[in-house]
Amino acid sequence: MASVLSAVEIQSRLKELGQDWSLQGQKLVCLKKFSGFVEAVAFVDKLVEPAEAAAHHPDLEISYNKVTIYLTTHDSGGLTEKDFSLATEISGL
Repeated sequence: MASVLSAVEIQSRLKELGQDWSLQGQKLVCLKKFSGFVEAVAFVDKLVEPAEAAAHHPDLEISYNKVTIYLTTHDSGGLTEKDFSLATEISGL
């Protein structure tokens, strides 16, 4: 099981991610907007490979042209390095 990061570590790593990501409780959250539904779903398709490779899967919401990504390490009960690593990969897509 991955170790939960401290509040100081979380704030430091959040600054590194940039403005796309925010903290909501024990989750990293990112909202991506696209020109339409097809583009939003195409983006979600791009998330599959990095999530599978990391064996770490985000919770997703799709609402027409918006995709909301939620990352937390459920089995650890909070944010871990796994969440920030995957968030970094997602930011690069």
